This record gives sequence, structure tokens and C-alpha cells, in this order.
Amino acid sequence: MVENNELRKAGLKVTLPRVKILQLLDAAENRHMSAEDVYKSLMDSGEDVGLATVYRVLTQFESAGLVVRHNFDGGHAVFELADGDHHDHMVCVDSGEVIEFIDREIEELQHKIAERHGFDLVDHNLVLYVKKKK
Repeated sequence: MVENNELRKAGLKVTLPRVKILQLLDAAENRHMSAEDVYKSLMDSGEDVGLATVYRVLTQFESAGLVVRHNFDGGHAVFELADGDHHDHMVCVDSGEVIEFIDREIEELQHKIAERHGFDLVDHNLVLYVKKKK
């Protein structure tokens, strides 16, 4: 029911594939999923949704502001629900693991840097590429 309201608020028609994909993204342990990850999860749960449909729905969700697409190094896009809370990312270059973090000092510093150069910061995307310490 919540998914139906979210789709309607975003201006999208409520269809079974859209509801299933939105439910999957909402319940997923991994917040950053590729279209292939979504497709595989749907197949594993017995849902009959094609890969092309998954790509199309994720693109529609992105246009409607329901998901955010990230293109981390490594070549493929991953999607996460747009929950309105800003956060930054670290990506492990060895495992591909994506770690979300919030750091108020970094946020403040970015605003100060923009201001120092005569700008107002309106948005940003910070991705740190990391390796586990040995």
C-alpha cells in the first residue's frame, strides 16, 4: 500500500513490476543495487519481471526522484532509494563494498570552500575509494 502511494506521488502509474521493484529496494539489505542485482533478486523470489523492464522501471524511478543512480568506478550503475537524507560514500576498491557515511566536518568544510570561492554549495557527491588496512 505504501508503495502504491509513493508511485502515485511520483506521478507513476501503479503496475505490478513497479510495486515489486520498489518493495525489493525498500527491503534490500544492500542499499546499492545494480539493475542486474534487482533482476536476480526478483528471479530468486519467483517474480516474472524481465531485465529490460527492470532497467526501464529504474530509469523511470530515477526521473521521478524515487531512486538515485550512482556511477562508482567499476563501470556499472547502482541505485538506492532516495530517502532525502544526504550521505556520502566510500567504495572498497578490492571488494566493491559501498559504505555510507555522514560527517558534519566534511559537510561544513565543503560549504566553506565554495563560499571562499564566491559560490553557494547547492549539491555535491563525495565518493572516497578505499582499501582495508593490512
